[in-house]
Amino acid sequence: MTETPRPDSDVLQKQAKDHLWMHFTRHSTYDTSDVPIIVKGEGAYITDASGKRYLDALSGLFVVQAGHGREELAQAAAKQARELAFFPLWSYAHPPAIELADRVAGYAPGDLNRVFFTSGGGEAVESAWKLAKQYFKLTGKPTKHKVISRAVAYHGTPQGALSITGIPEMKAPFEPLVPSTFRVPNTNIYRASVHGDDPEAFGQWAANRIAEAIEFEGADTVAAVILEPVQNSGGCFPPPPGYFQRVREICDENDVLLISDEVICAYGRLGEMFGAERYGYQPDMITCAKGLTSGYSPLGALIASDKLMEPFLEGQNSFAHGYTFGGHPVSTAVAMANLDIFEREDLNGNVRRNEAAFRSTLEKLTDLDIVGDVRGDGYFYGIELVKDKATKETFNDEESERLLRGFLSKALFDGGLYCRADDRGDPVIQVAPPLICDQQHFDEMEGILRDVLTRAQDLL
Repeated sequence: MTETPRPDSDVLQKQAKDHLWMHFTRHSTYDTSDVPIIVKGEGAYITDASGKRYLDALSGLFVVQAGHGREELAQAAAKQARELAFFPLWSYAHPPAIELADRVAGYAPGDLNRVFFTSGGGEAVESAWKLAKQYFKLTGKPTKHKVISRAVAYHGTPQGALSITGIPEMKAPFEPLVPSTFRVPNTNIYRASVHGDDPEAFGQWAANRIAEAIEFEGADTVAAVILEPVQNSGGCFPPPPGYFQRVREICDENDVLLISDEVICAYGRLGEMFGAERYGYQPDMITCAKGLTSGYSPLGALIASDKLMEPFLEGQNSFAHGYTFGGHPVSTAVAMANLDIFEREDLNGNVRRNEAAFRSTLEKLTDLDIVGDVRGDGYFYGIELVKDKATKETFNDEESERLLRGFLSKALFDGGLYCRADDRGDPVIQVAPPLICDQQHFDEMEGILRDVLTRAQDLL
């Protein structure tokens, strides 16, 4: 079969500007500039339509754990498509979904043995909230429906997941949203107003704010607390020592479900299959996606405890929820092949062996006046930018706009680095490279970041 040749760059530019509605994109940006068009990936690198190569320091979007250009993942997709390209999981099953559910349950901590597949992460969060509400209805506690999440936390774009999200600016265009969601402080110890010099005390303080929120709303109305192991939005907030253990106690005391949102943190990002293992806590549910297939095909999952499944094994009860493409045969086959790579190449072990070197390489940047904090774990870091290092003074909205969108995003990309300049909280640069990366990649990242940030601070 003859392949249709791809149009040249000028044609692609016109087609993109005329017809492609890109996600989270200010399209006015491209009135006077070209749309970046990525055409190829290989290992830790991507290549644009002009042939220029970039280090993918964000794994696509915290996704491409095994790196780009993995032929065996493409072959797994093609093989499955020839055998069974599609069939839904609505009262029927197919082998790759069955086998993957068994495998994921085997990795998951404790009794998280039930795997409900979705198409992606936002759908997994949506599913978790719906399951929590229906579970309590079926067990005689119909008033338990509220969800508590953290300030500045991102949990997805569907109506329910967006309601849980703690970023007011993202929610405002779509309000009114689903009611019954409430916010508590996150674990940003860099800007802590109390116990900033005592991580353990700060962790207890932050966890106890969840207890206060449950008491204020009434434990008989709260269904779940949803937390990321390392909060992404705001720039990588790891949990202080003892934080999740105290949260688990609070949830148990109030009959509230603990949801670990691991859409980013699962599948090696923190050096373990699940972030809950990294920090030693047992959730009632895990939501995941992204790294499950290394992005080679869309797939997400809600992993639930046996306890949550019990009411659905009785009589005429069913979880009246699902997605056409949830657990797609091709996606689940790709996920199985991806997990084979994880085990064969010990990708989690690679993260654990190299994470200290990654941290120390990024921490070299703290000699720059513009770098206030470097924080994260595993292969997941945020570099917070400040106007005044001594006082931790941040940039105002106009300065942040000029710094991040006016200079940094383009300068980093032009310098050969794909990463993320983000101001959903205080201004940060996020880096989360593929799990195959090592010191040479860390050094390349640090070199480009140093050059661009040095120029940025000279502009202030």
